[in-house]
Amino acid sequence: ALKIYKANPDGVMIVAPSDHWIENEKAFLTDLNTAFEACAEDASEEKLLVTLGIEPTFPHTGYGYIQYNASTAAVKGVEAFKEKPDYKTAKQFLAAGNYSWNAGIFIWSARAIIEAFEKYLPEMYALFNSGFEALNTETEQQFILDNYAKAENISIDYGILEKSGNVGVIPATFDWSDLGAWGALYDNLEKDQDKNVIVNAKTVMREAQGNLIRSEKGKVVVVERLKDYIVVDSDDVLVIMPKAKEQDVKIIRAEVEKQFGSDLV
Repeated sequence: ALKIYKANPDGVMIVAPSDHWIENEKAFLTDLNTAFEACAEDASEEKLLVTLGIEPTFPHTGYGYIQYNASTAAVKGVEAFKEKPDYKTAKQFLAAGNYSWNAGIFIWSARAIIEAFEKYLPEMYALFNSGFEALNTETEQQFILDNYAKAENISIDYGILEKSGNVGVIPATFDWSDLGAWGALYDNLEKDQDKNVIVNAKTVMREAQGNLIRSEKGKVVVVERLKDYIVVDSDDVLVIMPKAKEQDVKIIRAEVEKQFGSDLV
């Protein structure tokens, strides 16, 4: 944000994950334009911070949720950010009709987010603002290398958005999937005649349906009488689990790390 502000004090920016699948690009750009216009035109004392919320299609327990007011405005006021819920709570969110999935896509003016950092994360603001003169110069990289690790490890949700009084959400009109989840990857990749998805693997499939098979080194994988499973083979870890249990991946990761060390995960 400081880089953008130095180049253009009126600049508006987007922050977005790189592993998301956007199906309808035209609708995505329309939603972005709505957000950009709202941020550019905002004249409030505490400037607007906008996120794109994804309309939930089922009670997902792997995403955080955003509760918003029921106004008819394009940018709706955020009432609360909710942690990843259990299944019962996720069903309640879905039934309420004023919750969206938190996709981690944010739009704000550079000025707005800098002021928010100065107000809510003053130590981090001071750390990076101390290198303002280095930004957009050949000394920038060294400044970041010297200082990045000193910054507090905190999410933007916890550090700023949950504290700010002027956060808006635009319920997205585009189709979206988080490719950080194997199930979403399966949904969006090409399937064979038995609805198997094969990624970087040579396979022999016998009476196998609905599986996702991935190998990093083109290893031959033989699968027989397996249905709706995830089989992922990396250098050091082989994972075989039902697709329906995908949300347990973080628990399994923690168990592997506890028993065998973090180098494997």
